[in-house]
Amino acid sequence: MTSLDRQIHDLFAAANTVAVLSHIRPDGDAVGSVLGLGTALQEAGKKVQFVLNDGSSAVYRSLANSENIQPVINAPVDLVVVVDCSDLERLGAALPDGRAVDINIDHHISNLNFGRVNLVEPQAAATAQVITHHLQAWGLGLSKASAEALLTGILTDTIGFRTSNVSAQTLRTAADLMDFGVDMPGIYHRVLIERSYEALRLWGRGIENLQRQDAIVWGVLTAEDRKAAAYPGKDDAELISILSTLRDVDIAVLFVEQDAQHTKVSWRAKPGVDVSRVALHFGGGGHAPAAGAMITGTLDDIIHRVIEETKKIKPNQEECK
Repeated sequence: MTSLDRQIHDLFAAANTVAVLSHIRPDGDAVGSVLGLGTALQEAGKKVQFVLNDGSSAVYRSLANSENIQPVINAPVDLVVVVDCSDLERLGAALPDGRAVDINIDHHISNLNFGRVNLVEPQAAATAQVITHHLQAWGLGLSKASAEALLTGILTDTIGFRTSNVSAQTLRTAADLMDFGVDMPGIYHRVLIERSYEALRLWGRGIENLQRQDAIVWGVLTAEDRKAAAYPGKDDAELISILSTLRDVDIAVLFVEQDAQHTKVSWRAKPGVDVSRVALHFGGGGHAPAAGAMITGTLDDIIHRVIEETKKIKPNQEECK
C-alpha cells in the first residue's frame, strides 16, 4: 500500500458521513465515479451524500443511488471527496463556501491539486478506473451496484474503449467489473448507442452548418436550435463525438450556446494533437484528445477567438507516427 493510499484509507475509516461530489454538466465518468465510490462507501456503513450541482442525465437513472443525487451538500459531513473534477470552480455551488476538499481523485492532467490529499493519475483512461484500482487499498469493496456505476464511467469516458488513452489495464479493469455480474453490452447500448428523437433533430441542426478550415472542423448549436428540436438539455447530445470521426480532420470543435453571454466549447483531437492547452487558455481543462471550457461573451466573438487560438495548435509529429 502506498502512503497516499494509506492516507485515504485512514480518512475513510475515521469518517461516519461523507459527501462525494463532481463537476457541473456531469458526464458519465463524473456520474459513475460519484455513484460508484459513494455506493462502495455506503455499503461500508458510511452515511453518504451523492452531490452533482446539475443533477444527472436520464440515461444514468438505472444506476444504484441515482435517485439520491442532490445539488448541494445539505448537511455537515466528516469528509468531502471530489472526483473527476480538475478545479473547484467546476463544482458550481455544490460545495459550501469555506468548506475544504479532503480528498481529490481525478485523471485530468490539468488538475490543480486542490484537496488536502490529491490522487491524480493522468495515465488512467477514466476517474472510474482510478477508483476501481484503489478501492481495496482504501478498505472498500465492490458489489454489482458499485461495479455497474464504475464501468459506466469507463465506457463513457473512453467512448466505448475508442480513445487513445485506453490501455491493457483499462480493459482488465473493465473485465474485473464485469465479473460482478455487470451487463456491459447493455450499458454500452444504453449510454453510447441509444439516442432520443429530439437529440437526432438537434444533430441535424448542428451538422447542417458545419464549417471547415484545413484540418479543423467546427459546428454550432444555438439556444434557438435546441428550441426548434425540442431538446430538453443544454448539452450537445454527444454531437462532438460524431464530429471527431470525420476523416482528414485533426481537431473538431463544437460551440453550444448556453445563453446570450455564455457558450460551452468542446474540443476533440486525433492522436498527436493536444487540445487541453487551448482549453486551459480559455479557463477550461481536460485531456490532450478531449477538453472543454465555458466561455463568457457573445457567440460570434467566442467562435472567432476560439478558432483563431485553435489554429495555433501544432501536432506532435512523434505521436502521429
